[in-house]
Amino acid sequence: MLYNRLISILIILTLLSCFLGFEFYRKSDKYVLDIIRPDVIKVDLNGNKVFDAGETICIPEINTFSANLSENQPELSKILNLTDSDAIKLGYITDNFAENILANKRVKLKYSGEKNQNCIFADITINNQSYRNKLLDSGLGFYKGKPAKKSEFEKQLAKAKKLNLVILNHRSSKYHKLNCKYGLVARDSVIIPAAQLPQDVKPCKFCHLNNNKKIIKKNLPEKYSLIAYPLAISNGSIKMYLTDLTTKLKPDGKCSSLACKEILNGINNTQETLDIALYGWDKVEEIQNAIINAKSRGVKIRIVYDTSKNNYYPETKELIKLADESATETNQILMHNKFMIFDNQKLVTGSMNFSDTDFSGFNSNCLFFINSSEIAQIYLEEFNQMLSGRFHNDKKPVKHKTVLLGNTKVTPYFSPTDKIITKNVIPLVNSAKKYIYMPAFILTHDELATALIQAKKRGVDVKIIIDATNTFASRSKVKILRNATVPVKVENYAGKVHSKTIIIDDKYIIAGSMNFTKSGESKNDENALIIEDVRLARYYRGFFEYLWKKIPDKYLKQGVRAEGKYSIGSCSDSVDNNFDGKIDMEDAGCKN
Repeated sequence: MLYNRLISILIILTLLSCFLGFEFYRKSDKYVLDIIRPDVIKVDLNGNKVFDAGETICIPEINTFSANLSENQPELSKILNLTDSDAIKLGYITDNFAENILANKRVKLKYSGEKNQNCIFADITINNQSYRNKLLDSGLGFYKGKPAKKSEFEKQLAKAKKLNLVILNHRSSKYHKLNCKYGLVARDSVIIPAAQLPQDVKPCKFCHLNNNKKIIKKNLPEKYSLIAYPLAISNGSIKMYLTDLTTKLKPDGKCSSLACKEILNGINNTQETLDIALYGWDKVEEIQNAIINAKSRGVKIRIVYDTSKNNYYPETKELIKLADESATETNQILMHNKFMIFDNQKLVTGSMNFSDTDFSGFNSNCLFFINSSEIAQIYLEEFNQMLSGRFHNDKKPVKHKTVLLGNTKVTPYFSPTDKIITKNVIPLVNSAKKYIYMPAFILTHDELATALIQAKKRGVDVKIIIDATNTFASRSKVKILRNATVPVKVENYAGKVHSKTIIIDDKYIIAGSMNFTKSGESKNDENALIIEDVRLARYYRGFFEYLWKKIPDKYLKQGVRAEGKYSIGSCSDSVDNNFDGKIDMEDAGCKN
């Protein structure tokens, strides 16, 4: 009996020691917060998930180049006999090398015992491998001004010389050569491939002049066209509008996009009723004035809107004053629709919020304008339920109906009553034969992610572009998808990839207000269209491929701050891109 008790105690003590050992091992891991330079890293030493004083780790006895112009190494360039341009190009490669290894990873530290007022010196180990040794072995790390492996350094230098890089000044919207003195002192600048320049930036007149004092045109690889993709297509009674986040560096407060102009035209031509279901509203003068004018000519304005605690649109209350009838839910579940019904005959719906950032074309959205009383009536039935105070699961299911508009089949669905993803989207993903392309704000839906992985395994070309804001959300599927070899690119522009769309096999487009999340499917008030049309699907596929080429391939492996210098335009757009209450140079990502 005593023997059995001793054995039991021994087992308990062993398990306890294992648990304590695991906890010690787990807590010895530290999270990489940011990479200042490939040899200077911000690490969360105290576990509070923010950068504090004394949390800068410097790799001992090693130097590197960086494309961060405030962190360049003129003395190292001189020792290695490199031009400033070649040093910056090497820095660009080294930055990518460091980000691929360390960005958003948990690491261990091996302290050297040395520190100064700026740094604690330590090697970083990841997967039991020395980061310092990786830098030296790659030819990108230098010990006492010399490469540890000269042959590797020469390979890296040869690769760097081939890069076509420029300095983009976010603040002035100008781009410079790497040796331009005006570019080198620009306060809000970033080094990017010339192929990734936004459409509306201009060349610096001082560094892009030829001998005849004429501006030299951009010399870009042909496969990266900077000509903006056309953003509207009509197929009879249905028009599709897209907005391109890569061509506009900041919202302008105007109805600038073709999509917004179509909404403006719809409001101006309304004679009797204007029904609006909106998640949020910013006062864009042309649109607001059009609604005021509609009301003055006797149009009845009815509005269903959201007032949940995380809603970012305080100006909504000003629009509600114009409504003849209005309703909102009070249970703090999103009313996330974004549609308008004109005279019970025409409909506009999609991912576009009725906001400055969306009306102006700053964010990337997909919008459909449909001239069909049948479609309008289906949406009107959903709208009237919400206007009467019935939201979410209190609504009755709207009868499904596929409407044929010429050669286009259109089927509307509504959340949460229709279980859109489980019953309608996943079956289409499962039936895909050629490709599934998905530009999406967020993806956290477990079953949909599994279906995408299975499609990839059976040979379907699956590609996803995801918004930077949600790359590392708590339930994001980015890591899982990447680990399953599904290519996921994170966008790196100030505007959002705000669309919620899937294009399949040059046949189907799935689009609407619904994010690909459990909440979007099972809680929120949402709407989505499944559109079957070869011409529209091919057109949208072309736009997706255009976006895919403009986003660098390095973002297939890593993320990017939604507000930071590598997110083009985000440090000078006067927008809180990551919803942390800080704008532009107030944000930590831009300060660095």
